[in-house]
Amino acid sequence: MADLEIIGGPASNFVWMCRIACAEKGVPYTLVPVMPHTPQVRAIHPLGKIPALRHGNVTIAESRAICSYIERTFDGPPLWPSDPVGVARIEQWISIINTAIDPVWVRQYVAAYFFPGTPDGSPNRAAIEAALPKMEAQFPVMDQAVASGYLVGDRFTLADADFMPILFYMSRLPESAALLRRHARLAAYFERHMTRPSVRDSAPQTLPGTAGARPMQVRDEPRAVNA
Repeated sequence: MADLEIIGGPASNFVWMCRIACAEKGVPYTLVPVMPHTPQVRAIHPLGKIPALRHGNVTIAESRAICSYIERTFDGPPLWPSDPVGVARIEQWISIINTAIDPVWVRQYVAAYFFPGTPDGSPNRAAIEAALPKMEAQFPVMDQAVASGYLVGDRFTLADADFMPILFYMSRLPESAALLRRHARLAAYFERHMTRPSVRDSAPQTLPGTAGARPMQVRDEPRAVNA
């Protein structure tokens, strides 16, 4: 069978989600680390966004669709349960994360550190201060959501793969790290699942501009997984 390629920068939380999905199912893949709007991405995603997938003659865009393809094409532990209620609950949390959490925590707050758009490259304090009240309202919701140790059921699913990369970035920036420490269940959930090989071994080792961010522990960049 042709090699599967995950195309996109490793710092993207949605690229990371797809890599977690592959690792959880034991699917060999190669990471093609390119930025959005590059020719490799535009050839697959009509808007030039990452991630994209290439598997032989199959090309797919969007992380949710990519993970669905991985789930249905390969053997290995399932990313969804078999019962319709469980599937619906996973879809529910992925939708909440992608439409309510990611736009504030990542696109607004994290971007204000990594892509601040300020003349000197310093964090965009106005954007950070605008995001924090929304985050302060949302953190208790997600703290309650992971009270069992998982977002859905009693095992790691695609909903957790979607959420963990976002929490990783929360742990690296000052205000969000403080929020994480104040929410014990969310902090325990994060610490527990960061030890999963699928999450730990695909974590990005370098970040975009990190003015004001907590320093990362540097280690060797994980190699692409190949058969």
